[in-house]
Amino acid sequence: MATMADVARRAGVSIATVSHVLNDTRPVLPGTRQAVLDAVDELGYTPNTLARSLVTSRTRSIGFAVPATGDPYFTELLQGVEAGALEHGYSLLVSDPHDDPEHELEVARVLHERRVDGMIIAPSATPDALLRHLGRHDVPTVLLDRIVEPPAGSGFRHDQVCAENTGPMASLVTHLAERGHRRIGLVAGLPGLGTTAERITGYRHGLAGAGLPYDERLVALGGSRAETAEEAAHRLLDLGAPPGALVTADHTMTVGVLRALRARGLSVPGDVALCCFGDFSWAELFTPRLTVIARPGREIGAKAVRLLLERLASPRRASRTVRLPSAFVHRTSCGCPEDRARPGTPESPRKGTAS
Repeated sequence: MATMADVARRAGVSIATVSHVLNDTRPVLPGTRQAVLDAVDELGYTPNTLARSLVTSRTRSIGFAVPATGDPYFTELLQGVEAGALEHGYSLLVSDPHDDPEHELEVARVLHERRVDGMIIAPSATPDALLRHLGRHDVPTVLLDRIVEPPAGSGFRHDQVCAENTGPMASLVTHLAERGHRRIGLVAGLPGLGTTAERITGYRHGLAGAGLPYDERLVALGGSRAETAEEAAHRLLDLGAPPGALVTADHTMTVGVLRALRARGLSVPGDVALCCFGDFSWAELFTPRLTVIARPGREIGAKAVRLLLERLASPRRASRTVRLPSAFVHRTSCGCPEDRARPGTPESPRKGTAS
């Protein structure tokens, strides 16, 4: 079995230089770095991760906790985190906190016991216990997708990264209003989540910008699940004056809303126009094709890794919150004709005729 000394001899460098290349602990000239990597490949050298962690007090592993809701967006986040981690020589320990405060706290405890170098977590709607635990143990952490306000005394020193929510949601409402709709319903997500609050705020901003009143009866909580979103859509459609247009706050709930519309024999956009917050690979396959807000899931995941590595390098630096832009993808479920909507192309909303 090849050793680090064997790699050093083959590359013509010191053992210390090999260590710096493999552990990324000091800059090495590109030519020297490549010689070491070539020697590693030729000799089939495998670093002793356990021994390295004992010396460096680092395991080069990241704990990743995100709910397995069936939402393709969370899969995109995982892909981004995994790619970013592998690029920097880190492995992932993945767990599902089930959007449950008690379970997410237990997940954090287990990951901490596994001595991960840091964690990337999509927090639940009530993450106070989680944040106190992370602060008490000084665990380097990046909160993903859902912005939180730190509880008093939590020792909060965590970074956060998410997509823009408020402005993009407002743009969907604005677009529907420009199509002539005056009663626009919202199927919102799980209460307590930062994303839910921000998208409701965006909905209200869109109404205000269009000169439309806010009517709380037109907002139904869909719980970020297809089944509860279906029930929420039925409640909206049962109103004495039901909405002529609907906006869903994530694409898992879009499925439930479409089920409700189909159960009532309603067509999109002929009977009800529909716009969705969150794109997915089969949105183009619907008839009509879905007008959506697309979030940069993979980029958000990769950015979370970079923020965590920066935190590991500078543990005492101030917390950062990073928001990446979302894109309006103009298709036809909003009621625009095919020749006005470019397939899958991010763009700005366009004014349409009254419907």
